[in-house]
Amino acid sequence: MELQDPKMNGALPAGAVGYRQEHEGFLPSHSPAPGRKPTQFMDFEGKTSFGMSVFNLSNAIMGSGILGLAYAMAHTGVLFFLALLLCIALLSSYSIHLLLTCAGVVGIRAYEQLGQRAFGPAGKVVVAAVICLHNVGAMSSYLFIIKSELPLVIGTFLGMEPEGDWFLKGNLLIIIVSVFIILPLALMKHLGYLGYTSGLSLTCMLFFLISVIYKKFQLGCAVGRNETAMESEAPLDHPTQGLNRSCEAQMFTVDSQMSYTVPIMAFAFVCHPEVLPIYTELCRPSQRRMQAVANVSIGAMFCMYGLTATFGYLTFYSSVKPEMLHTYSQKDLLILCVRLAVLLAVTLTVPVVLFPIRRALQQLLFPSKAFSWPRHVAIALVLLVLVNVLVICVSTIRDIFGVIGSTSAPSLIFILPSIFYLRIVPSEVKPLCFWPKVWALCFGALGVLFMVISLGFMFANWATGQSRVSGH
Repeated sequence: MELQDPKMNGALPAGAVGYRQEHEGFLPSHSPAPGRKPTQFMDFEGKTSFGMSVFNLSNAIMGSGILGLAYAMAHTGVLFFLALLLCIALLSSYSIHLLLTCAGVVGIRAYEQLGQRAFGPAGKVVVAAVICLHNVGAMSSYLFIIKSELPLVIGTFLGMEPEGDWFLKGNLLIIIVSVFIILPLALMKHLGYLGYTSGLSLTCMLFFLISVIYKKFQLGCAVGRNETAMESEAPLDHPTQGLNRSCEAQMFTVDSQMSYTVPIMAFAFVCHPEVLPIYTELCRPSQRRMQAVANVSIGAMFCMYGLTATFGYLTFYSSVKPEMLHTYSQKDLLILCVRLAVLLAVTLTVPVVLFPIRRALQQLLFPSKAFSWPRHVAIALVLLVLVNVLVICVSTIRDIFGVIGSTSAPSLIFILPSIFYLRIVPSEVKPLCFWPKVWALCFGALGVLFMVISLGFMFANWATGQSRVSGH
């Protein structure tokens, strides 16, 4: 039976029915209008409050990308960086709007399912591959932090220089941590009991932000006052030449390393695969309510990112490294505590990031197979070996941030949401010439342009060797 629109002389198409239902009350599950049978978006009533949903989405946004933002500011300038960060935040909010609109039209609560609805099985494969690529990049960035920071922590406790003995080699330590801590957690069949790690991660990063602000006021400008002391405390592999020698903040600058800065910012705002699951569990779900959750979360992370980058940059200026913690003195007690907190957070987060990759691979490669422990273990082992090899071969976390931020991040933020919107929202409701679809088309084109330019400059830097000359 077709639904009649009082403002039209005919029946609404099926897609238009879903679109109308979304904007009248998000596929209602409580009190449908008389005579109307509601289309169910979910098979259970969400019980997560607005505040807890904001907390969960903030945890999804927050990641290791925050450690590279001061480096990004050093190569763009304070004002230019904050303007770019604001643009990325606004564009992320708009892309979530496109996702929520598509979800309301078809009643789907998973990113991969939207891909299947838009392009069939091939769309599901592409979306799953992009999510896997992004999560592998996230795992790599976490393990790289372990590789670079754990030797410093152990060396400080033992009073030894990092990389001095075999048990202080970063490459060996990530293998040990992967085998004895990450692998046992990743082999668990269910991950529910590890849910607290997201809260721990956000708490650790808040502690990191407070410490960065405190260290700025403690150190001030090192020229002529505490530069000698800082150089004497620095480890041998931590060159301090040029550290704070010029305490002038650049407001606007462009250099060869800028090809890494915007991808780092994009990497720091990716949360889109988690938006629809959080939407599903939201109490009294509606597109307006979930968009408010997204806006508050993105706004909070924008403030946190901006403060971290600003105070980190104003502490070390052009000498800040791609992984900011590595710029501080090894013997600083407060920074040592920060390193321990961040190491704990990223170590416990790796198995959480691994689970979605394994689930996507099992759905793609073994969709009709029952659970199998050998397959479960084998996928975890292969993923951990792959990521360990990648981290051992990569010399700087900037390359991880740059590549993932130039490929999977624009796909998840720009390209896929716009394509889903153009394909899923019925043309009978919003024709292609209608402004929302025109904006979505331009949004997708912007993502493609961003990807091509970022990758082009990055490959050019690698080809000319400027990434090595930069000294980072």
